[in-house]
Amino acid sequence: MSVQTEISTINELVEQAKRVLPGGSFGNMPAEVILKEGKAGRIWDEAGREYVDFLLGSGPMFVGHNHPEVTAAVQSQVPLGTTFFANNRHGIALAEAVCDAIPCADQVRFVCTGTEADLYAMRAVRAFRKRDKILKFEGGYHGMSDYALMSTAPKRPSNFPRAVPDSAGIPKSVQDEMLIAAFNDIEMVESLIEEQKDELAGVIVEPFQRLIPPKPGFLQALRAVTAKHGIPLIFDEVVTGFRFAYGGAQEYYGVTPDLCSLGKIVGGGFALAAVAGRADIMHHFDKLAAAEEDFIFQVGTLSGNPVAAVAGLATLGILKQPGTYERVFATGRELMAALSDLLKKAGIPAQVTGEPPLFDVYFTDQPIKDYRDTLKADGALAGRFNRLLRERGIMKGESKYYVSLAHDRGDIDHTIAAWADAIKQLKAAN
Repeated sequence: MSVQTEISTINELVEQAKRVLPGGSFGNMPAEVILKEGKAGRIWDEAGREYVDFLLGSGPMFVGHNHPEVTAAVQSQVPLGTTFFANNRHGIALAEAVCDAIPCADQVRFVCTGTEADLYAMRAVRAFRKRDKILKFEGGYHGMSDYALMSTAPKRPSNFPRAVPDSAGIPKSVQDEMLIAAFNDIEMVESLIEEQKDELAGVIVEPFQRLIPPKPGFLQALRAVTAKHGIPLIFDEVVTGFRFAYGGAQEYYGVTPDLCSLGKIVGGGFALAAVAGRADIMHHFDKLAAAEEDFIFQVGTLSGNPVAAVAGLATLGILKQPGTYERVFATGRELMAALSDLLKKAGIPAQVTGEPPLFDVYFTDQPIKDYRDTLKADGALAGRFNRLLRERGIMKGESKYYVSLAHDRGDIDHTIAAWADAIKQLKAAN
């Protein structure tokens, strides 16, 4: 197939998508990004263009695309059945692996998406505490539920602790059930919790909020104040689970919550997520153990399905191998240092923010400690940079470089060269 034919084909697909999909996309990447194939740390689009992949399916492909061990596990299960709506040995084994790995996990309840996991985690603490209000952090992302889509990305932030809805279609009453605090501001959090302790069902936080690391001592102090008042603490580890360490961010930062949500990596690229936590909270999912008024009704057609379970088990098996996290962190550290150095030499004000497995750049000369600091960055410049990188064979989302175990020396060198050329063009245009 000629290059012209390939381009014509992808243009036809874009037009088809625009006819049948709102905005011409699944709601994730732009309509013109139509991907066809992935292998290790690379992907190819329908026009045959090759990219170093830092999108990683928005994070799940931590061991790389088409890893032979994951592929073999899936291929062995598919002929035996893809879903049963009942227990299967692989789902049970995956639950045990999660309990062995994650410090807070006594028990696990599987769902299909991170949105569900966060929703049920919040529902569980409401059932446990018999209270309604949840405290979350401005800029924190906890999926697509009505409760989660409060002050995730407000263009005009409200006064704390008032929540701002992020989407049309959310009942106004939801605002009254969510309290909003500033990430990394422990004085504000302690004050809010002391004031609202009798109304709070729980606190939900990304221990690493989008791209912002916690200040030293912040998570420890948050754990202490919630424990003091018997208020369950939920870590949203959909992104960080099995990424920062085998035991997740709670192992990495040394703070154990009461519940956590897991997703992305734990399903090995398939639709699987989970709520995990203390047995006395998780028992609300057990109809035989909970009183009728305390029981949380939760079923899911594909929850814990065997294909996703074997993919997750194979992925966790790879991650347990010696040197895995050292390799990912070494790759991420080299990339972060190179990007920071290139921007500094070009005289472009920028902050490379994050942890080695997950980072990005904010175009500002100010430090980034919370969501409101990110609003001071030059978003238009970041968008231009991302477009220049895509033209140079680097695929990433609007924000975040997801680093994988599969990214090799060639991927690193290609990325640094693409950054250097794109930064040169940015410099010339300013």
